[in-house]
Amino acid sequence: MAPKKRTDRTTARLEALVAEQLKLIGENPRREGLLKTPHRVARSLQFLTKGYRENVRTLLNDAIFTENTNEMVIVKDIDYFSMCEHHMLPFYGKIHVAYIPNRKIVGLSKIPRIVDMFARRLQVQERMTRQIADTLYEVLEPEGVAVVCEGKHMCMMMRGVEKQHSLATTSAMLGVFQNNIKTRTEFLTLITGKLS
Repeated sequence: MAPKKRTDRTTARLEALVAEQLKLIGENPRREGLLKTPHRVARSLQFLTKGYRENVRTLLNDAIFTENTNEMVIVKDIDYFSMCEHHMLPFYGKIHVAYIPNRKIVGLSKIPRIVDMFARRLQVQERMTRQIADTLYEVLEPEGVAVVCEGKHMCMMMRGVEKQHSLATTSAMLGVFQNNIKTRTEFLTLITGKLS
């Protein structure tokens, strides 16, 4: 019961802060359309930042298996949604992840879960890309890990430079993906090409 009470207390505090923000921007939080907004925003923020309350060991849940394979494993086009830590506005896009096993593989569904764990925090795209790569490198001890992240940032689209069609791309290459150009090229070819 203690975690539920703590969550209720956190929700109530967030609601009060959102109501105060509404007042500060010149709105009336008691207006009909805004009556439930503080509660909705509080719940939304808790969901959008749930990655702070997750850890990779629990998330993997014994889904690492011994397998005698050393061929590249790729999960591409993983949708993600995050919030930039500078303006708390969304950024979103796709992430492509590869690793070359060294006698350990992970259940494929766990890779998007790791992406979500890091995306559901206040982030910068560069850090998130590296966190995903470092985590897989640490838990799987593979020959190498590669992560490419593509993102559209609302802080660039809605405000500031207002460039609606810009796309940011970041990458993290570890092990053989960093040291072997042939391996890196194979990965980049596979994520950009269409397989039939």
